[in-house]
Amino acid sequence: MENPDINHNEEELKFENRIPLDGLKESVENLKAQLSKVIVGQDNFVELLIVGLLSNNHVLIEGVPGVAKTITAKLFAKCLKTNFSRIQFTPDLMPSDVLGTSVFNMKTSEFEFKKGPVFSNIILIDEINRAPAKTQAALFEVMEERQVTIDGHMYKMEAPFMVLATQNPIEQEGTYALPEAQLDRFLFKIEVDYPSFEDEIKILQTHHERKGTLPETGIEPVLSPEKIAELRTQIHEIIIEEKLLSYIAELVNKTRNHPHLYLGGSPRASIAVMNAAKSFAAINGRDFVIPEDIKKALKPVLAHRLILSPDREMEGMTATGVIDMITQSVEIPR
Repeated sequence: MENPDINHNEEELKFENRIPLDGLKESVENLKAQLSKVIVGQDNFVELLIVGLLSNNHVLIEGVPGVAKTITAKLFAKCLKTNFSRIQFTPDLMPSDVLGTSVFNMKTSEFEFKKGPVFSNIILIDEINRAPAKTQAALFEVMEERQVTIDGHMYKMEAPFMVLATQNPIEQEGTYALPEAQLDRFLFKIEVDYPSFEDEIKILQTHHERKGTLPETGIEPVLSPEKIAELRTQIHEIIIEEKLLSYIAELVNKTRNHPHLYLGGSPRASIAVMNAAKSFAAINGRDFVIPEDIKKALKPVLAHRLILSPDREMEGMTATGVIDMITQSVEIPR
């Protein structure tokens, strides 16, 4: 004889989404499938790029040369039916080289604004920390407000607009550390590590099988600007309970008065954790956020925003280690 309590419990575990997420999940799987044709063993990297896109925010990518930072960002952009622009940052790069400049038209006797490479949808900034402070400052307005103001005229960026920036953490000669205000404008800082031994063998195999063809040859665009806008609207509708909002606020608040930290997370960081958690929930087919989504978002959102106290930094402590300590000290809401 069947136990009625068991059947009742099984029914309770089943839930139906109030928001239709099948289309979103299919789009994400298509995007991952295209990238997996070339990119091997960077699942977390790819997932965080997708979350950045769905959250309508920018991503900073850090790793040593040769770990596929730039090629992954390029292929990611190729998977989208949008305009793409790449800017190589150098020490002699001027703000006008990025934003554009006014040029005098001899025929009309008037100045005309010639748009710079930042006027695109997906912007890849290679080695962002090689440009001086005034060029970095040129990105502040466009990254936060999606607009550029030149000679008193405001130019809006077309949606979607996303900055993917790369930097090398090892070589410091001829580089300029990004100001905290600019770091705060990146949703994530993705740290790309070396592949595993097995993944490196697969990389060699795929490179051999391509027989000299370019990596982007087999990549097809799968998401249009209209579809991206639709998916972002669905992300906004993802449900998050008030106790989880309090959980996020408590976690970020603890970074501001932690004895090991000189600088904690801002309210922008709290919003970033919430938006990233919503995207993680949607990608996993849920229309509601759970504590695990928040914990998954914490390190990539907070690590680059926190500054350790000098004493703790000298001891070899890391920002991710402090985040772990804070996470363990805050009770998970149930």
